Amino acid sequence: MKRIVSVSIGSSTRNNKVEVEILGEKFIIERIGTDGDVNAAKKLIKELDGKVDAFGMGGIDLYLFAGNKRYVIKDAIPLKNAAKVTPIVDGSGLKNTLERKVVKYIQDKGIIDLRNKKVLIVSAMDRFGMTQAFSEYGADLTMGDLIFALGIPFPIHSLKFLYSLAAIAAPIIVRLPFKMLYPTGDKQLTINSSKYAKYYNNADIIAGDYLFIKKYMPENMQGKIILTNTVTKEDVKMMKERGVKLLITTTPNLNGRSFGTNVMEAVLISLAGKKQDEMKPEDYNLLLDKIGFEPRVEYLNEVTIS
Repeated sequence: MKRIVSVSIGSSTRNNKVEVEILGEKFIIERIGTDGDVNAAKKLIKELDGKVDAFGMGGIDLYLFAGNKRYVIKDAIPLKNAAKVTPIVDGSGLKNTLERKVVKYIQDKGIIDLRNKKVLIVSAMDRFGMTQAFSEYGADLTMGDLIFALGIPFPIHSLKFLYSLAAIAAPIIVRLPFKMLYPTGDKQLTINSSKYAKYYNNADIIAGDYLFIKKYMPENMQGKIILTNTVTKEDVKMMKERGVKLLITTTPNLNGRSFGTNVMEAVLISLAGKKQDEMKPEDYNLLLDKIGFEPRVEYLNEVTIS
């Protein structure tokens, strides 16, 4: 039996463990949070190195992307380097492949007609594949990279502008302490429902990292569609109570939980027997086609959408 462990610097309250079978292989998939303690995460990775089949790097990205440029987040490097034997991934391989497939899936299956839909993507550099796919299908994009990561209320509507801005700012931003850019530890549990409500109110679809979405989610989300991943039963309950119409997760529902892309990418590289840097998009797509992964599509309040 293969064992996949996502070591996350996020809250331990979101921990979970499941057993599943994928392509004839049995897996134990586990998420372990360290409540914002990077040193504890490094220690855990070192303790499990060589004893598990693949690590997911949770609660932090190793890479951000803008166009064809990749930027490395400084604070993630020690976590990556802590694994000497077992391959470790941050989910970016699936963000470039599976998340594109999911956008295509919801358009082709008639779940949502994305043309001219107003889409708020909380961080386009984190979900670059999803963002590009939305753009290709004619969605009206609002990218919140400056808003949600840096607290600068400046929405971005052009991919070309995002790429130009990233070329200037990203080399500086990736060197900042990660806790300045993303909620870690107990900060993942707090919600400021009013601060950025206008951006949610103006959108038909809110997409991207769920903890970013949740951190500023308004009390009234009636009629909204959320496209995300890594949601718990408690998250789904909250979305339903706030009126969310439709929830789509890019990773499948495993025993009531949608795990992060880092977890599912760890599953794929363990099946392929490769490290992240050895995997190409076609490798991910081939495995995804074999597995037949489909997104979770769950109507929370209404049975039809326009």
